[in-house]
Amino acid sequence: MPFRPDALKYLAPNWFAIVMSLCGLALAWDRAAAVLGDLADGCALVLAGAAALAFVALALLSLLRWQRFAGAVTADMHHPVRHAFFAAMPVAVILLATCGVALLGANGWLAALWWLGSLGQFGVTVWVLARWLNVDKTRQPGWNALTPALIVPVVGNVLAPLAGEALGAGGWAAAQFGLGVLLWPVLLALLIARIATHGLWPERLLPATFITVAPPAVIGSAALQLGAPPALAWMCWGAALFFLLWSLHIVRRMLAQPFSVVFWSMGFPLAAFAALSLRLAMQYPAAQAPALIALALASLVIVLLLLATWKGLRSGALLQPEPVAVIAEAARA
Repeated sequence: MPFRPDALKYLAPNWFAIVMSLCGLALAWDRAAAVLGDLADGCALVLAGAAALAFVALALLSLLRWQRFAGAVTADMHHPVRHAFFAAMPVAVILLATCGVALLGANGWLAALWWLGSLGQFGVTVWVLARWLNVDKTRQPGWNALTPALIVPVVGNVLAPLAGEALGAGGWAAAQFGLGVLLWPVLLALLIARIATHGLWPERLLPATFITVAPPAVIGSAALQLGAPPALAWMCWGAALFFLLWSLHIVRRMLAQPFSVVFWSMGFPLAAFAALSLRLAMQYPAAQAPALIALALASLVIVLLLLATWKGLRSGALLQPEPVAVIAEAARA
């Protein structure tokens, strides 16, 4: 399939899920250093560097897209599903700062980067949920617009304490964490209600089901960072494990369709689950083997996603117009 001359027009904000996944895996490998030693440290540095390069490339391409195809950016902002993925941009910034703190230590420029991502994430959350709650009466996304993509703005807020504490922003990080903890069960309840009343989201969005793993996994790690008892982190781990096993039920249906960037919705949640598992294994050696299995699974999936993305870009199968059926199904109220 030839590469489209207007391919940049279709570089939707969900492409930043690649940066999120690489950062999440870098943090998971950093946690594995206690078990695997220098090998894990090296993998974490390589992954973090790859994430930074991917972010710079996507940021520049997104800026170019905005200059050349401003109408496409506006369409994404008004789309019933894609608008939520704008949160992936500040989430990626927070994660890059978090990787920097974990691997290099706290410093001023990482603090500035973290504040940029944190405040940007807070603003995007307000914007996304204002639209979702239908404050603007001119746009009515309807029940079918409720998909796991809406969890992305929540995840960004619960990430704040992972680096915020070390960067001297513990108060704001805890406040932002509280916002995410408040919104997660609300969104979860509405997603369940959507399934009960309107069925599951469109087939092309099935990989996004794995996003449900991310909130409890990140909340568990962030809660430990804030000094919560390990029992709370284990409860979050149990919830994350449930959503992982629940999401695995759609894998066969998911793999029956062509690869798209939506498949990257799997990467960060699996990495976040591995990171929490490894952190808990530091205190409970019996959990070490399952934690390493979770790390291996996340690593394998992200490597496969990278290969599929490279193949899709070379063949021109990616950066294509979204199927009309998906848009119609998501927008139908």
